[in-house]
Amino acid sequence: MAEALKVPALGESVSEATVSKWLKKVGDAVKRDEPLVELETDKVTVEVNAPSDGVLAEISAAEGAQVEPGATIGQISADAKGVSKAAAPQATAPIAKAAPVANDPQPGPAARKALDEANLKASNVPGTGKDGRVTKGDISAYQSTPQQPQTPQNLPSPLSPLASAPKGAREERVKMTRLRQTIAARLKESQNTAAMLTTFNEIDMSAAMAMRKTYGEKFAETHGVKLGFMSLFTKAAVKALQEFPAVNAEISGDEIIYKNHYDISVAVSTPAGLVVPVIRDADQLSLAGIEKTIVDLGTRARDGKLAIADMQGGTFTITNGGIFGSLLSTPIINAPQTGILGLHKIEERAVVQNGQIVARPMMYVALSYDHRLIDGREAVSFLVRIKEALEDPARMLLEI
Repeated sequence: MAEALKVPALGESVSEATVSKWLKKVGDAVKRDEPLVELETDKVTVEVNAPSDGVLAEISAAEGAQVEPGATIGQISADAKGVSKAAAPQATAPIAKAAPVANDPQPGPAARKALDEANLKASNVPGTGKDGRVTKGDISAYQSTPQQPQTPQNLPSPLSPLASAPKGAREERVKMTRLRQTIAARLKESQNTAAMLTTFNEIDMSAAMAMRKTYGEKFAETHGVKLGFMSLFTKAAVKALQEFPAVNAEISGDEIIYKNHYDISVAVSTPAGLVVPVIRDADQLSLAGIEKTIVDLGTRARDGKLAIADMQGGTFTITNGGIFGSLLSTPIINAPQTGILGLHKIEERAVVQNGQIVARPMMYVALSYDHRLIDGREAVSFLVRIKEALEDPARMLLEI
C-alpha cells in the first residue's frame, strides 16, 4: 500500500513552489520525517519529509516543476521489500539524485548552495554542525584558508555553470531562482507604487562605542551574547516610531492602517538572496533579548532554516549596509511598510565641535519613506530622534 507525498502548506500569500532538488531516488528506503525533497518558494526553501517509513516508490514531479500546496509529488510504499532499486521506473532516472551515505549527515539547503557556488564537495569541508554536518560558516572558514591544490574532489562539477560554459566564453546564461525573481519584482513594485523619498543625517557614534567598550564584556558574560549596535538602533527606532506613528503604518486603498505593535524587520544577506526576518514585539524586548533574536534569525537565515512565518508581518525595516563597507545608500522600502532605516559604516571624520576641529567616529544614516503618507517634517524629525538616541544612549535606556 502506498502513501502520497504531498506539498505542504507554504504559508500566507505563497501559492506555488518549484521542486528544487530530490534528496532520494526511486527505490531508496526512507524513514519517517527524513527529508526527501527541497521546494523553493519565493521566500524560503522548504524541505518535505517522509510521512512514514518505507520506500520511495514514485517521483511524480521532476526537478524544476511548479507545484501547488496539496499536490502529490511522489509515493511512499509501506513495504520496503515491495520495491527494489532495480525495478525503479526508468522515466525518473534523469531526476534521480545519489542517496546520502548512511549515517553521513547532509548539509542544509543554504550550505548546499554555498558548496555549489564554491565548486566544493561536502566531503572536503570539515563540518562543525550537529553530527559533523557542514554549515555555511564552515564553508566560509574553509575558503578563507590558503588555497588548496585542485584535486578530483574539489574540481568544478561537470554540471556547474562555469564548467558547462565553453572555455573562454564571454558570458553565460543562468536561470534566476524563484527567490531572486521575487526580490526583483517586489523591489520594482515598491518603486512603482510608493512616492519614495530619502532623507539623510549623520551620527557621532562616540557615546555608543564608549558604552559598548565599557560594558560589552560584562554584557556578554551576563547574557551570553555580544552587545552590538543593531539592538541600540532597534530600541531607538521603536522610540521614534512611537512618536511618529505614520512611519509605522501602511496604506491600504484609501485607508491608513496604524500599527500599535512594533515588529522590526531586519535585512539579512544569504547565499540565496536578501531575506527580511522579523523581531516580534521589539518594544517589549531588552537589549539582550533583541541581540539574541537577531543572532537566532541571522543564523537560521544563513542556514536556510527560516520559516515563512518568520518573515511576515513586519512594520518597519532596518538594513545595515555598513557591514559590507557601504558609506551611503538609499534603501528601498519593504512594501507594504512606509519606512526603512539604512545604516552605514562607521568612519572617523573631521567634524567641528565647540569651535574645534576634532576626529569623531561618524555614521551616515538614511531614512527612505513613502511621501504619500509621511511628510518631510516627520521624516526628518524621525531621523533626528534616531541621532539623538544614539548620541546619548543613556537617556534612551533610562527613558528620559
